[in-house]
Amino acid sequence: MESPVGPLRVTSDGTSIVGLSWGRAGAEEARPELEDACAQLTAYFEGRLQAFDLPLAPEGSEFQREVCAAMLAIPWGETREYGDIAKALGVPAQAVGGACGGNSIPVIIPCHRVLGAAGLGGYSGAGGIETKVWLLRHEGAAGLLI
Repeated sequence: MESPVGPLRVTSDGTSIVGLSWGRAGAEEARPELEDACAQLTAYFEGRLQAFDLPLAPEGSEFQREVCAAMLAIPWGETREYGDIAKALGVPAQAVGGACGGNSIPVIIPCHRVLGAAGLGGYSGAGGIETKVWLLRHEGAAGLLI
């Protein structure tokens, strides 16, 4: 699908969303979860949706899934620091940063809402930090960026 942050490709395992990446792809079989994801992403980018309601199955270890759950708990328009999530999970902030960077479903699982203690931190999606800033501005988060 086309989006303000570039073309996005949503992937599924047949029942749940397992990936979101930047770029175009060939036509895929129409699946309800993919259609729902594209409709919800469109509503998100139009400012009509603040919380996704999709079946998600992020790839990765148990720790990765714990970090994804922590990111999903960050409301629209708010941010957390890597250290906040690290403290809640009892792990080093660097481990949280690595897990955020490995998020297989960015935007929907809002890794863009996680910031470094002294700055924005990174962003592994296409466009890097500019995309992260765009998403945060879109949500009215991190007033220091606006």
